[in-house]
Amino acid sequence: MSAALLQVRAVTKRFGGLVAVDDASLDVAAGSITGLIGPNGAGKTTLFAVIAGFEAPSAGRVALLGDDITDTPAHVRAQAGIARTFQIVQPFAGLSVLENIRVGAYLRHRHRAAATASAVAVARAVGLDQMLEKPASTLTVAGRKRLELARALATEPKLLLLDEVLAGLNPSEIRDMIPVIRKVRDDGVSILIVEHVMQAVMQLCDVVYVLAQGRMIAHGAPGVVARDTAVIEAYLGHGAAARMQSQQSIAASVPHA
Repeated sequence: MSAALLQVRAVTKRFGGLVAVDDASLDVAAGSITGLIGPNGAGKTTLFAVIAGFEAPSAGRVALLGDDITDTPAHVRAQAGIARTFQIVQPFAGLSVLENIRVGAYLRHRHRAAATASAVAVARAVGLDQMLEKPASTLTVAGRKRLELARALATEPKLLLLDEVLAGLNPSEIRDMIPVIRKVRDDGVSILIVEHVMQAVMQLCDVVYVLAQGRMIAHGAPGVVARDTAVIEAYLGHGAAARMQSQQSIAASVPHA
């Protein structure tokens, strides 16, 4: 694994008296898929917004490739190589799939022909190349998720922030999307992903960070994090880890036929 592409250090974000993110730190290594998980309301999307430049932190710093970008606006971060998707997918409904993707491609390609060629290549990479002329409004939920991914990829990012890109998909659609995400990483784009589909997190991520009530409570390899007592209790409630251990002990003591 390479050195850190993204460094988030002691970031806090307050909204009046509410502390949405509290002294959170994380690293995303170049060439990695890094997961950010946690219960609903943990502050994950707020931390994403701070990293992408849509929200200014109340304290702390964000660095990309060692350069402090804490006070840099979102459009400058996009130029520097950060792209993000959104939980609620809202394509330009009146435009075609190709036109939607080309909007992102214009960040790097000023001329229409070059932007179009780039958009077509991105569409092929995410499996939308047979739908280029379709209105975005006609896509299924799975198609819209792929379009959201394509629009972000068309900006040619170094770091891609995926915010619940698998939410709303059925198991078959999730299974089809996992290799697409892996291919993005294999093509040189580092990924930070917020996701609730734990099976996908376990399959995709090299490292997982866990946020609960705004604070980072654990990080490490997916299998290690999944067994962490603090993580289990953050998801399932106080005493859950002890109950699970008790149930496992009982199961282990039952003789098998």
